[in-house]
Amino acid sequence: MKSGFVSLIGRPNVGKSTLLNAIINQKIAITSDKPQTTRNVIQGIYTDDEYQIVFIDTPGIHKPINKLGKVLNKEAQAETKDVDAILFLVDGSTGLGEGDKRIISTFTSDQPVFLVINKIDKITKDQLLKVITDYKDLFDFAEIIPISAAGKNNIDELINTVKKYITEVGMYFSPDEITSSSMSFLASEFVREKLFRLTEEEIPHTITCVTTKFEEKKDLIEINVDIIVDRDNIKKIIIGKQGSLLKTVGIQARHDIEMLTGKKVYLELYVKTVKNWRDKEKYLHELGFNEKDLFI
Repeated sequence: MKSGFVSLIGRPNVGKSTLLNAIINQKIAITSDKPQTTRNVIQGIYTDDEYQIVFIDTPGIHKPINKLGKVLNKEAQAETKDVDAILFLVDGSTGLGEGDKRIISTFTSDQPVFLVINKIDKITKDQLLKVITDYKDLFDFAEIIPISAAGKNNIDELINTVKKYITEVGMYFSPDEITSSSMSFLASEFVREKLFRLTEEEIPHTITCVTTKFEEKKDLIEINVDIIVDRDNIKKIIIGKQGSLLKTVGIQARHDIEMLTGKKVYLELYVKTVKNWRDKEKYLHELGFNEKDLFI
C-alpha cells in the first residue's frame, strides 16, 4: 500500500470542494456558488486496493479584507508544504486572472504542481487550448489535466495520474475512513452551507456556525449548532418570518447529516450575535482557526 498527501489550491469558487467530493464519491465538503465557502482545511481520504491518498481541500486564496480573510489565506498556503503534489485548480470558463498569477508566483520546483482546468463542460475545445497556453507559459506544470468536477468528467484520469507521484509505503487511516474531520464539525458545516444557499448578497459572509452539542446514541444523534452573526438585523433575517428560514435550514442540514451517518438526527439551531467576530482573534480561535501558528 502506497500513501501520500495532495493539496487542492486555487482562487475562491473554482470548484475545489466539488472536486474533493467527486474524488471521495461522498459529500464531505460544503459547496455553494458564493466565493470563500470553504473556511477550514478539509481532508478527504481516497483508498483503493493499492493506494491511500489524502486530498486536502483548502480555503480559496483571495485578497483579504479582514482578519478572517488573512487567516484563511495562511491556512491555504500552509497546506502546500510537505505534500507529494499540488493540484492547482482553475476555472476554465473564466480563464487566467490576476489571482491565479499571484498564486503561481508562490510555486517552486520543489514539488510537482498539476494544472487542473475545471468546468471544461462550459467551454469549447479551442477555448480549452487557449487556457492551456495561457497558463503553461507561466510555470512548468508537472501535469495538465482538464476536468469537470460537477460532471465527474476525467476524475479517474486525475486520480490515476496523481498515483504516479505517491511513493511512501504504509497507511495513515483505516480503509473505511473518508475524512479526518469530526462529524461534530461537519454538522456545523452542513448548516453553514444551507445558509450560504438560502441567503443573498453579503449575508453568508457575516455568518459562521459552531457545534455546541453532539451526542451520539444507538439510533439517534442529538446536535446543537450555534449560528453566529455580526449584526442583530442579520439575526432576524436568518430566523425568518415565524422562524421559516431557520426551519428550512434545519431540515436540509439534518438530511445531509443523516445521509452521511446513517442515523436519525435531532438538530437544534440557535442564532447569536457577536459583533465584528471576523476581526476578533478570540472568536477566530474558538471557531477553530488556531492551527499551525496561524496568528504568528
